[in-house]
Amino acid sequence: MKKQNLFNFIIFSITLLIFYIPIFMIIFYSFNISKATNWEGFSINWYVELFSNSPRLWDALKMSFLIGIGAALLSTLLGGLGAWAIWHKNNKLRTFLLALSYLPLMLPDLIIGISLLTLFVSMALPLGVGSIFIAHTTMNIPFALLLILSVLEDSDLSVIEAAKDLGANELQTWLRVILPIISPGLIASFLLTLTLSLDDFAITFFVSGPGSTTLPLYVFSAIRFGLSPAINALSTLIIGGSIILFTLNKKYMKIAFK
Repeated sequence: MKKQNLFNFIIFSITLLIFYIPIFMIIFYSFNISKATNWEGFSINWYVELFSNSPRLWDALKMSFLIGIGAALLSTLLGGLGAWAIWHKNNKLRTFLLALSYLPLMLPDLIIGISLLTLFVSMALPLGVGSIFIAHTTMNIPFALLLILSVLEDSDLSVIEAAKDLGANELQTWLRVILPIISPGLIASFLLTLTLSLDDFAITFFVSGPGSTTLPLYVFSAIRFGLSPAINALSTLIIGGSIILFTLNKKYMKIAFK
């Protein structure tokens, strides 16, 4: 039994190393004085380069965040409404609707990107920021719906009937009872869909147009000319921001579920 536990621990440790080593390499080389992959000395030149001479990189990041935040908010709203509707349906209809919700998660991004491109072209919708926003919202809705639905199914919502029995109207019930109960799911849904939107390349590649370069598209196009280590510096800052958001969300979840 101990040998089995040791084996499991070794496999788990190797998996974590494979995952984290590339991340640590990005942070490590963001402080390298040279563009080369060999260490030549400590420097913050690439952070100076990032903030003083990388306008296109910042424009791409700003575009990614604008689209990502908007898509995350809308997909969380629509997913929350969909989860609330499915939660009230009978078993047969709920099973059918859940199957429809799971299907987009199993489709490759390539298929979704081509499908959305075909739709936009057939509707004569210009490709650009609007098409990327619609695409990201569409792909994020199933994630938001299933996440919020899991929170609904695990919550004790008998307090809704108790609130109504005590005289609360529909608006008061939503604001003072339902939203506080599902707020951890809403926050988790927003953070997840924001991450998915910022990270997406395949779907964005198909539905983007002039003047709508997101960060993944910028990095892809910059590969042909050689990536600037300023991207490593930006990646390091994003990693730091993600750790902060994760820590804050973890603290909130602890408070919410007390």
